[in-house]
Amino acid sequence: MTSFTVRAARTSDVRGIMAMLEPYVQRRILLGKDIVVLFESVQQFVVAEADGELVGCGALHVMWEDLGEVRTLIVVDEWLHRGVGRAIVDRLEDDARALGLSRLFCLTFEVDFFRARGFAPIGEHIVDPDVYSQLLRSPDEGIAEFLDLAHVKPNTLGNTRMLKQL
Repeated sequence: MTSFTVRAARTSDVRGIMAMLEPYVQRRILLGKDIVVLFESVQQFVVAEADGELVGCGALHVMWEDLGEVRTLIVVDEWLHRGVGRAIVDRLEDDARALGLSRLFCLTFEVDFFRARGFAPIGEHIVDPDVYSQLLRSPDEGIAEFLDLAHVKPNTLGNTRMLKQL
C-alpha cells in the first residue's frame, strides 16, 4: 500500500485543491470557492500527497481568539478509509493548538467521522453576545454558517454543526 504525507499547501497545489473540491460542489456537499479565494487562503490549507499526487486537503480558518474552523476537508474517493482524513484533521488540530486556539468548529455531513475525533453537535449560541456581535461583522460565509444565520441556511441544510474542545 502506498503511503501518504500531510504537509502545508503551496500555491502550486491550489489548482489540485480546486480539482478535488469541484465534484463536491457539484454534489452540493461543499460550497464552491473561486480560485482567487483559494490562492488567498492557501496558507490555511494542508494537503495529503501520495506519489506526487494530491489525495486530500483541509483548511484551518481562525474565527476568533479561541475558535477556529476545519474547512474544505476532502479525501479523494480512492483514498477513503485509509487514514487520510484523520491525518489531515490531526495536523489541523496541531496547527490550531500552535495558534493558541482551544475550540474547533466544523459544519459537516460526516457526523460519525468527526464524532470519532472528539467533536460533538452544538446548539445555536456557543459564543457570548459581545463576540457574536463582532462575528456578525465578518463577510466570511463560514462565519455566517457558524452563527447559523438565515441567509446561509439553504446552503447548510442537512449539515450538522459540531465543536471540539482542544
